[in-house]
Amino acid sequence: MFEKVLIANRGEIALRIHRACKELGVATVAVHSTADANAMHVRLADESVCIGPPPPKDSYLNIPAIISAAEITGADAIHPGYGFLSENARFAEIVTAHNIVFIGPEAEHIRVMGDKIAAKVAMREAGVPLVPGSEGALASLDEARAAAERIGYPVLVKAAAGGGGRGMKVARDARELEHALSTAKAEAKAAFGDDAVYLEKYLERPRHIEIQIIADSHGAVAQLGERDCSLQRRHQKVLEEALSPALSQSERERIGEIARKAVAKLGYLGVGTIEFLYENGEFYFIEMNTRLQVEHPITEQVTRIDLVREQIAIAAGEKLSFQQKDVAFRGHAIECRINAENPKTFRPSPGEISYFHAPGGPGVRFDSAVYTGYRIPPYYDSMIGKLIVFGDDRPHCLARLRRALNEIALTGVETTVPLFVDLLNEPDFQRGEYHIHWLEEWLAAQAAG
Repeated sequence: MFEKVLIANRGEIALRIHRACKELGVATVAVHSTADANAMHVRLADESVCIGPPPPKDSYLNIPAIISAAEITGADAIHPGYGFLSENARFAEIVTAHNIVFIGPEAEHIRVMGDKIAAKVAMREAGVPLVPGSEGALASLDEARAAAERIGYPVLVKAAAGGGGRGMKVARDARELEHALSTAKAEAKAAFGDDAVYLEKYLERPRHIEIQIIADSHGAVAQLGERDCSLQRRHQKVLEEALSPALSQSERERIGEIARKAVAKLGYLGVGTIEFLYENGEFYFIEMNTRLQVEHPITEQVTRIDLVREQIAIAAGEKLSFQQKDVAFRGHAIECRINAENPKTFRPSPGEISYFHAPGGPGVRFDSAVYTGYRIPPYYDSMIGKLIVFGDDRPHCLARLRRALNEIALTGVETTVPLFVDLLNEPDFQRGEYHIHWLEEWLAAQAAG
């Protein structure tokens, strides 16, 4: 096991990694910007190093500063968390080149899965079902038109290096295709420095289903069930459930085994998530995330497996502490992403938290790094914390979610808590009958009165 891990992140995920390290008897090093000097992950870590001013490019994305911090403190591993440098293949290579262990997959897998076109090719070869689409990047408008005619409208133009909904445009007919193509390419170039795009069939009312996988360096590969991440706004997840209320047991077993076999064929190492669109009983691969997911706690709740602990142990060369036959699902779990935002306009609300009390009691977990007096900086994402609730079944889980939301006491900034309270009163959500466009349609109806 490692002696010291540098945590190359901030906020609740930095704190989550710190806690896993401490339970393993591993010392921690926090890195932080000047804006995060009083952050909780800095306060609790065994050591801390300031790596730059507030802008992420000057601190949390500053690779030389992070490597220097690891060398100065004698860290023998770096955990990137999620976001920032977690899916940066070059960073993984640099870490390894400095004889420091990167707690994550091999750089080559990060690189392949970071390119949507290369990822589709790899997954097709691994036997994973794909959304019908173009064979690769589109070289011209004529090529896009030919692919669209073959696939059938509506189609989705997607950035090959995309993420977070950027570089994605829908074309419902040939007249819309030219504008969608040029707009997506411009967005992709501005956001990712790469204007390569491709086409996929646009599914009208799918659900977003992702499979959690984990693999060690000794040949063991396991899948830990699915998460339903269909409640989204602008392609950003808002609420997640495990397991999905939409899948039958046979569907769950089928897609889980497909994901497990694909990961084994790839020779993947560590934790990862294979994401699918699900419609009319069929699954279609969309991407693979080569990192820990924000919503990993709900999988931990229904499997009783500590994913971060396993991730660190795997990077240290240890075997998985369980086998696939040991994985059993119990109950139901839901995660709400509580943000410092106006619950109707979603305008960020940075500022000082004048009072904070987290919810608690049976089946309630609140992963957060905020405290009374903490000032939420305007430079990073606005997530205050993740409310995770667990129940014997979905109705029990919903009852606990309602109770926990009403227990949150936080003043000084606006939060999205009222959004989730309102969602709980919606019959579609209560029945688990929603899709990836449902939340935006519901929000639009609310705004229209």
